[in-house]
Amino acid sequence: MINKLVEKIRKTGAPIVAGLDPMLSYIPSHILDRAFAEYGETLEGAAEAVWQFNKAIIDNIYDLIPAVKPQIAMYEQFGIPGLSAFKKTVDYCKAKDLVVIGDIKRGDIGSTSAAYAAGHLGKVKVGTKEYVPFDEDFVTVNPYLGSDGVKPFVEVCKEEKKGLFILVKTSNPSSGEFQDQLIDGRPLYELVGEKVAEWGSECMGDEYSYIGAVVGATYPEMGKVLRKIMPKSYILVPGYGAQGGQGKDLVHFFNEDGLGAIVNSSRGIIAAYKQENYAEFGEENFADASRAAVEAMIADIRRALETK
Repeated sequence: MINKLVEKIRKTGAPIVAGLDPMLSYIPSHILDRAFAEYGETLEGAAEAVWQFNKAIIDNIYDLIPAVKPQIAMYEQFGIPGLSAFKKTVDYCKAKDLVVIGDIKRGDIGSTSAAYAAGHLGKVKVGTKEYVPFDEDFVTVNPYLGSDGVKPFVEVCKEEKKGLFILVKTSNPSSGEFQDQLIDGRPLYELVGEKVAEWGSECMGDEYSYIGAVVGATYPEMGKVLRKIMPKSYILVPGYGAQGGQGKDLVHFFNEDGLGAIVNSSRGIIAAYKQENYAEFGEENFADASRAAVEAMIADIRRALETK
């Protein structure tokens, strides 16, 4: 799957992933009203609104980008109906030939990680039959429990030719409370980056490993160091736009070939119509505003890479 991701990035010229992290406050009133009219102000109504919101945005941007990243918590909050909306979103994106990165941030003891890996990336056996439950192409993994929490995911990736993005240096303000702590004079995130490179060496695609890393756009200097530590790992870069990251901050996340990183924007894309720059579109044309935001992001990153 890493080969497909690289191929689609080359084809689109857009090292961008749209974060499908819907909140009800992002969803225009006309979509909410329709969903609530059909299902009432229920979990089912909320999930239907989320699905219709996602579908409209996907229809407007799928030709511009290589990948999407639905954050599962935004769906889980609506219970079983929300998880159904998550699955519908995954399937619809795959039908549009988008690479799907499930932002699930799982990672536990070995048997539990094996179950997460089977549910999200692999297959599960029920009697004499096998099923593919969620079927994302990549997932995000928390490595805090160590190798026995990561290796079950790696094994499924080898079997299914899918991939991981392992949390190394996250974009949130308090990430340094643990990730920046020094061990023998080196920050913990560097040691995690070395493990990612080690795990990734066992799972190589044509140019890059199936095992990538998450490194926040808000820490460009750290990204520069980690790029060198993980030369064959794709870096998923959150924190663009709404969290303050800009194209000029991101050049060090990329290799000299212009590849090696994919930049995420979530509310900067899906809630673009709420921003001053795109207010002219209004609520009714929210998906057109999302397309305009994607085009602006592509241009910003291209400019930055051209002047690298």
